[in-house]
Amino acid sequence: MNIMRILAIETSCDETGIAIIESSGGLRNPKFKIIQGLISSQIKIHRPFGGVVPNLAKREHLKNLPILFKKLGSSARILNSIDLIAVTVGPGLEPALWTGINFAQEITKKDKKRLIGVNHMEGHLYSFLLPKKKTNISKSQNIEISKYSFPAIALIVSGGHTILLKMDSLIKWKRIGETRDDAAGEAFDKVARILDLPYPGGPEIEKLARVGNPSAVTFPRPMIHDKNYDFSFSGLKTAVLYYMRDHKDANKADLAASFQQAAVDVLVAKTIRAAREYNAQSIFISGGVASNKFLRKTLKKETQKIGCTFFAPDFKYNQDNAAMIAAAGYMTHLRKKKYPLRANGGLEI
Repeated sequence: MNIMRILAIETSCDETGIAIIESSGGLRNPKFKIIQGLISSQIKIHRPFGGVVPNLAKREHLKNLPILFKKLGSSARILNSIDLIAVTVGPGLEPALWTGINFAQEITKKDKKRLIGVNHMEGHLYSFLLPKKKTNISKSQNIEISKYSFPAIALIVSGGHTILLKMDSLIKWKRIGETRDDAAGEAFDKVARILDLPYPGGPEIEKLARVGNPSAVTFPRPMIHDKNYDFSFSGLKTAVLYYMRDHKDANKADLAASFQQAAVDVLVAKTIRAAREYNAQSIFISGGVASNKFLRKTLKKETQKIGCTFFAPDFKYNQDNAAMIAAAGYMTHLRKKKYPLRANGGLEI
């Protein structure tokens, strides 16, 4: 079994990540072992602004990258042990992306053949392949992570993207749906600001929703009955804004729970309908919003009802991290896919 050791760098937004993983198994049965995974969060820096400030993110990446790299050990020893270096090239904030690309080019200036660009969304897509804690694998599932079956439906939900893929294999997929305006994570953050909750808004909405009544307010479920698989969350966000305007004494926990229920209803309904239409055997979920336990629990329950197998990464791999970039780098390398080594904020999967 050929083992490839990969160093990965992730700087697409406000998390600085560096990881080393060992990859094997090829395209049909990839396996990953995480040797080191380091992340430096910028949440406290951006919180006063209510969102990510690109130039501040860039500044922090420039500061954090050499610090994290040094934590890996001797740079000469690390680079001598690495077969491939993978760096995120997009999508994301271009000032932030360039910091990772430039750093990767600097440490590989004598051997750039080992350096490849990686699509951040493919990192999220492949994150379910990363090692899972045994306690997080459902007893009813009772299968190894390598036993996923195709066709499959993949739901990628993050701050900037809401995408449905129909997958025929790990390397062959078709995008069947995406958001037409706000992504799910973006809607969570905007509603959090409406409710005067701190950044990042998604976890705050989820926490507040736990003590609220999800049936208190009947918010719209945009496009839930449309025959396509596209999404729209802008109208839902606006509905919360108008309700707050007209009901100044409204219970914020009830509003959070009602909003979350509406958003999850749409995400789950469209994913399950796609799984039925395409006779899916598996359903994958990934991305930052996949950290929402209510979404995961609801989608898993509905997935099992239709006889599909549910796959999700460990919670720590839902957020931006370098381990998923290493996994995507392995797949990108084996596919002989070439992404230009330049920042591309609008790169698509």
